Amino acid sequence: MRRAFLISFFVIIFSVVTAAQQEKVNPRLPTLFIIGDSTVRTTTPGQQGWGDPIAAYFDPQKINVVNRAIGGRSSRTFLTEGRWDEILAQLKPGDFVLMQFGHNDAGPINDTQRARGTIRGIGEETIEIDNLLTKKHEVVHTYGWYLRKYIRDAKAKGATPIVLSPIPRKIWKDGQIVRASRDYGLWAKQVARAEGVPFVDLNEIIARRYEKMGPEKVNALFADEHTHTTPAGAELNAECVISGLKGLKRCELCRFFSAKAKGVPAFKADSAELRN
Repeated sequence: MRRAFLISFFVIIFSVVTAAQQEKVNPRLPTLFIIGDSTVRTTTPGQQGWGDPIAAYFDPQKINVVNRAIGGRSSRTFLTEGRWDEILAQLKPGDFVLMQFGHNDAGPINDTQRARGTIRGIGEETIEIDNLLTKKHEVVHTYGWYLRKYIRDAKAKGATPIVLSPIPRKIWKDGQIVRASRDYGLWAKQVARAEGVPFVDLNEIIARRYEKMGPEKVNALFADEHTHTTPAGAELNAECVISGLKGLKRCELCRFFSAKAKGVPAFKADSAELRN
């Protein structure tokens, strides 16, 4: 019991220290901002998102890495809570924004618990609600609308937005990992293509890695039933992000890789449709 408490204590301390270190940016360098949900950054003991270990794949003498992802958020609530505005206030020409949303967008649009869902798809549909949680009137948009908002805002600041499909959950069907290729993964790709920005199909890249490993080894990478990874799982996912970036036709962000990134092979898509 005491050992479990100590482990939890040190994990929390490590997370706080890591977050503090990320805020110490060199204003003379470009900054990579990472936005997303708990699969990208979490402070829950025993869990870790890929946004923390990915910092080691970049040279701190060339670029700052700031992980602003936060657990429980959707593409909608990351915006409505003002978190994106805080980043916009700091964003400057030459910066980068890595974005990965989707895990929480399928939740209820209006309830007293989270009220974080978005309208499915990438269209311009809206729903007006009196938010039961925030007690505010709100216009809710589609998942694609929110991604376009982040992309266009980043571009307007002279930054480079890069869209990622959400990491896959540990859900197997007929020996394969279930993909998001018909919903959030597809919609993320469609928005990125339409806006002319880089897209990394992280959902597909990780799913292929899991299938090569097999269920038993993949189980060890998860801290819960099927969503949140352990530090080892976060490290694998971070490596997959780097692999995906290397697989792009054009990758300005790749200029800032550290020596650790050199050993990561580029993701080779089966067709040009999976690449940018």
